[in-house]
Amino acid sequence: MQSDKWREECGVFGIFSHQENVALASYWGIYALQHRGQESAGIAVTDGTVMDVQRGMGLVNEVFRQGLPEMPAHIAIGHVRYSTTGSSLLRNTQPLLVNYAGGQISLAHNGNLTNAHEIREELEKKGSVFQTSIDSEVIVNLIARSPKGTIEEQIIESLVHIHGAYCLVIMTEKKLIGVRDPHGFRPLCLGRLGEGWVLASESCALDTVGAEFIRDIEPGEMVIIDDNGVESWHFATPDRRAGCVFEYIYFARPDSVIDGQSVYEARFNMGRTLARESGFKADIVISVPDSGTTAALGYSHEAGIPFAEGLMKNRYIGRTFIQPEQKKRDMGVRIKLNAVTSVVKGKSVVMVDDSIVRGTTSGKIVRMLKEAGATKVHMCVSSPPIGFPCYYGIDTSARKELIAATKQVEEIRQFIGADSLHYLSLAGLHAAIGNISEKTLCNACFNCDYPAQTPSECDCANNKFLFEPKVNK
Repeated sequence: MQSDKWREECGVFGIFSHQENVALASYWGIYALQHRGQESAGIAVTDGTVMDVQRGMGLVNEVFRQGLPEMPAHIAIGHVRYSTTGSSLLRNTQPLLVNYAGGQISLAHNGNLTNAHEIREELEKKGSVFQTSIDSEVIVNLIARSPKGTIEEQIIESLVHIHGAYCLVIMTEKKLIGVRDPHGFRPLCLGRLGEGWVLASESCALDTVGAEFIRDIEPGEMVIIDDNGVESWHFATPDRRAGCVFEYIYFARPDSVIDGQSVYEARFNMGRTLARESGFKADIVISVPDSGTTAALGYSHEAGIPFAEGLMKNRYIGRTFIQPEQKKRDMGVRIKLNAVTSVVKGKSVVMVDDSIVRGTTSGKIVRMLKEAGATKVHMCVSSPPIGFPCYYGIDTSARKELIAATKQVEEIRQFIGADSLHYLSLAGLHAAIGNISEKTLCNACFNCDYPAQTPSECDCANNKFLFEPKVNK
């Protein structure tokens, strides 16, 4: 069953420390980033001479149920994945680990390259062999083929060729390296843990391992961490910063701070703005848990309407599961969510969610609430209508599958069966993310203003499986 939520590609984590158990710290780090990817997980470590990697399909606690890499190590990197390029297969798990002329290198990638197809074809013509069907392997091959003398120079030369979104955590036998693309699409931050250093997609992972937040990695910046400390190289000057606005709406954990903006504060403000814009009155405010909860609390605060738990989430549903038969799809929603009849029966309800992608799940939830006795369901969405696909590391469908690309708000309301429907305005969204200038955020999924190169629409429709072997029928 296709999800009615957009999915982030992955989360990355890295640690350099001679005092900490770096494998264990990486475990807790990617555990804290589990919300960013739930298909696979992996940790790579090095003792300064050799590397080892342990990867598997499933959640972090499932992959490492039998234990962590046992090599005594002082550098480790970790990864959790939700696939946007390449099937959900063991061979596509990260971190990648390769041997090349310069030694060994391990890499974890968050984002999506928009020109990976062209680069891969060129590399294959020159004799490169690819073991996976993910765009991240293109980066490893470019680094391995670079004639430059140092790993830093090899990485920078490779980055000249790639376009799109990438946050990289790279490990050599002696160094931990972090890279953020020139637009800053995906977040990456630096922390201090005792005498060591930590890199992570979100600050919540630093909190989990007890690291002190130092700063965000800047767009177009590479940081090199070794026994001499932290060195910063600026390899590109961004012509336009374009952090993903959906980090604040949905992807990031509410307790994270990204580029100086508290995610919780932004979502709470989105809810307050929704209350002012919509003017909906009801007996209670509920959320679609968990991603709509903070905005629902903001709505309740602003409107003076009590917040209640009208929908209960099954906390043990970790991954999106497949229901191949159409008749089982409604059951898929009910396994994840259930209406609390005693809360909603006989009441008019404001229901807050972060987004509507295809509209199918929203319609099932509205129907569930009415079957439980809700007299009216007024739906509020803490983002503007999503009318355009994302090419920068979010698993999105072709534009024709996005409900807001083909229907007006009133048509969407009728489709999902709500009594009222209000989307947060783009101006209201940016006012809620008050610490970030709207000029430095990517809003392309709302307004088609893409800040970087994009593939063609026809390529994007099947882009996730672009590098899969072609089967002759």
